[in-house]
Amino acid sequence: MDDATSQDSKHDLHDGGHLKARRLGIDTSQEAIIYMRQDCPVCRSEGFTAHRRVEVRNDGRRIVATLNVVTSEILSPGEAGLSDAAWVALGIEEGDHISVHHPAPVASLALVRSKIYGNRLDLADFDHILDDVVAGRYSDIQLSAFVSGCAGARLDLNEMIGLTQAMVDVGDRLDWGEGPIVDKHCVGGLPGNRTTPIVVAIVAARGLTIPKTSSRAITSPAGTADTMEMLAPVDLDEAAMRRVVENEGGCVVWGGAVRLSPADEILIRIERALDIDSEGQLVASVLSKKIAAGSTHVVLDLPVGPTAKVRSSDAARELGDDLVRVAHKFSLLAHTVETDGRQPVGRGIGPALEARDVLAVLQGKAGAPQDLRERAVRLAGEIFEMVNMAAAGEGIALAETTIDEGFAWKKFQAICEAQGGMRSPPTADYTRAVVATHGGRVSAFDNRRLAKVAKLAGAPNVGAAGLDLHCALGATIEKGEPLYTIHAESPGELEYACDFAAANPGIIHLEPAQ
Repeated sequence: MDDATSQDSKHDLHDGGHLKARRLGIDTSQEAIIYMRQDCPVCRSEGFTAHRRVEVRNDGRRIVATLNVVTSEILSPGEAGLSDAAWVALGIEEGDHISVHHPAPVASLALVRSKIYGNRLDLADFDHILDDVVAGRYSDIQLSAFVSGCAGARLDLNEMIGLTQAMVDVGDRLDWGEGPIVDKHCVGGLPGNRTTPIVVAIVAARGLTIPKTSSRAITSPAGTADTMEMLAPVDLDEAAMRRVVENEGGCVVWGGAVRLSPADEILIRIERALDIDSEGQLVASVLSKKIAAGSTHVVLDLPVGPTAKVRSSDAARELGDDLVRVAHKFSLLAHTVETDGRQPVGRGIGPALEARDVLAVLQGKAGAPQDLRERAVRLAGEIFEMVNMAAAGEGIALAETTIDEGFAWKKFQAICEAQGGMRSPPTADYTRAVVATHGGRVSAFDNRRLAKVAKLAGAPNVGAAGLDLHCALGATIEKGEPLYTIHAESPGELEYACDFAAANPGIIHLEPAQ
């Protein structure tokens, strides 16, 4: 290469930071990451350092990504590596060139810092923050600061209303015409409480419209979308969702695929990593999705127990009041139901195992978990009474009849087929029972540690993973009897979960028999 050519090449690299893009095949979840060599001309000339936020452009598209600096030969000086999330967001093809620049300052971060120091935020503040969040201008570290700054009862009622409105504003909204448009939601924290698919089937079978959008797991071994995905596709776009609802009256789809309250899915990912579920953000998360989905009536399940998300009846009343008051501001009629959160619901904990329980209830099998059925018919009954389809006190009977006469099972099959075809839940390759080390009466469940066993076994990322319960409160257990069986897809995950279970023998507490 002659001197003139060499000089031109150096100029091309520096002018706008042009580099050849390489897909490194690194999954960073939804966070956009760019990898550049430490001695790359762009890094040196622009003064880029590790963890800096940089703007990456390709053919009119642009994203803000976090820089990771490479000191090995994995990249040449004229190349930049991209994570899968960054590659997809930019729509890059092999051989494309990208340019890397200093991004514009993210002004809304000043509002996040203000909240961390205890100051109030208004609707305009939340709008600024969530606009930047959805545009991808926040790193995961910055998102964590926002989530943490709003946690611990740090949002008052007006802030909850503002955050809810802002979360609705940054996404799409559905309009189903004449109501009522009904919905049901559980605030979570109780393993196995997978009533939603059953409620949707019951309610839709009676002619009501219930366009149900659900989340994936936040801190639990399965979210409703994770469980429903074991039975039918849930990644439906808005057009597909609308087609299902118009044909069948209801659906159970993943909310992240239809861009209703898109900020919620981003924040949920951070809450999952931090194992935080802020009350104020919970209110905004739940209600923004109901409002965006076009709901007019919603029943809210609040399980209460010492190791549930809501620990006491007083806390349930406080949370319920916040949910109802914020919903009222958006002309959404909300009704809360306090339920027993002292023990898991059903037998399965984990996507496929919970899906199996759902099928057993809908099919009316003799061995179906009765606690799951009873919760589902109670919640469906509340919906029937809210919209005056049943008189006060008669909703449960209507819901039970809908299951017993096969209408709910028929409707559920139709919904699954409309969403892309019904599936059979997978089964795990490896299982092992955890047995009682002494006899006694089951007096308590540690829901959180029980959920952790299921997560260590691979749930929710591995659909067949989780655990199967073999006992309930008040049951008498003999020494050596199985308390629960762990399900895993690999020997390593099975051992990992079993080691934790062995180190925590009080997950299911046995009192000595009298």
